[in-house]
Amino acid sequence: MKLAVSKINGLVLKPGETFSLWRLVGKPTKAKGFLEGMVLINGSFEPGVGGGLCQLSNLIYWMTTLHTPLQVKERWRHTHDVFPDANRTQPFGSGATVVYNYIDLQIKNETLNSYQLQINVGESDLEGQWRCDQPLSHKYKVYESDHLITQEWWGGYMRHNVIRRQIFDLHNNQLGDEFITENHAIMMYEPMLTSSI
Repeated sequence: MKLAVSKINGLVLKPGETFSLWRLVGKPTKAKGFLEGMVLINGSFEPGVGGGLCQLSNLIYWMTTLHTPLQVKERWRHTHDVFPDANRTQPFGSGATVVYNYIDLQIKNETLNSYQLQINVGESDLEGQWRCDQPLSHKYKVYESDHLITQEWWGGYMRHNVIRRQIFDLHNNQLGDEFITENHAIMMYEPMLTSSI
């Protein structure tokens, strides 16, 4: 994670430029110092070099798409939902998966301002923020709608939702309500599973 973060921390995205995670990080290989981590493949976990980098794409997607005016040009949703809602702090489906080199996260700056990406590997969490060279004029509130769990013909369950965001001015007046994305994923746990204390 630290190797990948070192490639993108401090990046300045100028008006008209496009951020590509894989173009900046490159192929994660042992020769470059990347270690094995957890890779999610078809609903199961396997070790793989560079595994866990989805945590980075998840954070950048959450900060960008949902909390800035930057535009996501390429984002792939996870096909499997592996974690129950216990301790979930963000709506289901608000992440972005990546697989070198054909499943990427790309973000375009279609504004008139420059944005700087700040990412840090903290003691227990991945930390980040987008900074802008001008004060922002809007705030955003992310929420899910149309949440549905369906039992499928093959015996398992699918989870569906829509991610939306409300747009507010700095005086908390609502200016809009935008569709962000729609999600569908195979559930890898029982729908009524609760957390154990």
